[in-house]
Amino acid sequence: MRDSIHPARLTRSRRAHLLAVAVLLSVVLAAGCGGGPGSTATTVPAGSAPPAAASGCLLHPGSCYAPRLFRIAYSIQPLLDKGIDGRGETVTILAPAPPTSAPASPPPGSSQPPAATDIRQDLAAFDSMFRLPAARIQVVTTLAGAAAPWAASGEEVGDFEKLHTVAPAATLRVVLMPSNVLDSTANATADMLAGLRLAVSGTDVASISWSLGEHYFTKAQVAEMHSILLGATAHHVTVIASSGDNGALSDDDFGQPVKEVSLPASDPLVLAVGGTTLTANPPTGTYISETAWNQGSEASGGGFSHLYARPAYQDGVPGISKMRGVPDVAGAGEPGGPIVAAVGSKTWVLSPSGTSGSAPLWGGLIALADQYAHHDLGFVNPLIYRIARSSSYSQAFHDITTGNNSLTEGQPVTGYQAGPGWDPVTGWGSPNAQVLIPLLSRSQT
Repeated sequence: MRDSIHPARLTRSRRAHLLAVAVLLSVVLAAGCGGGPGSTATTVPAGSAPPAAASGCLLHPGSCYAPRLFRIAYSIQPLLDKGIDGRGETVTILAPAPPTSAPASPPPGSSQPPAATDIRQDLAAFDSMFRLPAARIQVVTTLAGAAAPWAASGEEVGDFEKLHTVAPAATLRVVLMPSNVLDSTANATADMLAGLRLAVSGTDVASISWSLGEHYFTKAQVAEMHSILLGATAHHVTVIASSGDNGALSDDDFGQPVKEVSLPASDPLVLAVGGTTLTANPPTGTYISETAWNQGSEASGGGFSHLYARPAYQDGVPGISKMRGVPDVAGAGEPGGPIVAAVGSKTWVLSPSGTSGSAPLWGGLIALADQYAHHDLGFVNPLIYRIARSSSYSQAFHDITTGNNSLTEGQPVTGYQAGPGWDPVTGWGSPNAQVLIPLLSRSQT
């Protein structure tokens, strides 16, 4: 799972038109393949009984948190117990289609799943393993072509399963991008814009786990992206994006890294999400602590925009410069929830890392908040900052005060330090959903 695959964003939301031209496939999955306990790259026979604790990670405590434990850590479970589960809401992601040449099965003896799996089988195995309700999926193949709509990359599987963990009754919608999206910067920027235009149409929330350094986009592309986001805002669509996995640097997929933040997260109309390392009690899920996610060669993206001046909602925030600060909030980048991939008689339980897991956490939370409020909240950044600057901050958020996003391996660079309140590594911190969701739902922009 790599968040920093790096691309961009958008114009006016043409919801009805885009839905008419999209190839939209829907299915309600029945729980099928089961799975047993495992850890990173562990395989277990499909169809075996779920473990008593409903956790595929506890053979290696702390390597990842099963859905129920993850929901307890962020106080999501009390909302689900009250029926706030995302029903009636649609959350859309962007993901590259696997190459058409990707093998359907892994090499003999491999501990890793194949490059392409079937998203229906993956989610059926996930649901069976962790006793979750069947997932409703929509696949938009307008950009990637309709040849193999159910073929899924790891990005799609991870995003869907995290969203399904947080908002188990929400509809999960993916806009598949061409498999060659990362062949060049021209492909990456153009495909991201086209994909984002589709992603913000016909949805309530768009959760984007991709990022690309600001300098890769032309002025015209930046303007187009912002126009798309303005359209999303006008239609009350919340757009969320991960801040990237390269600390204070842009990605290095297309050349020498630059100290900068990435789009679409740096656009002021996007809720930018950074990454943390979560520590929770393995048997109970009780929250213990968090620190900024940093693996030395990868870290939570954060810093200040070169393109956008400080938006009004960031005025007066200690630590903010004259430019837009990133991220706004954060969530577990490692360890997060497990990723379950299934092919035939084999099921893999993987432990992901990176802000690819942080964005769908917030995508699911906003779906819960929309349901709680009985209307789409849309552009939530001013609400987030209002709550964070109120007396409710310490109850609604976990303030992340330790760690940094400096890189010490690969391309060493001094980044930023996490600290009390907002910081350009973890934003305001991670959610205490039981408090935050009602506050968001009762607020007005």
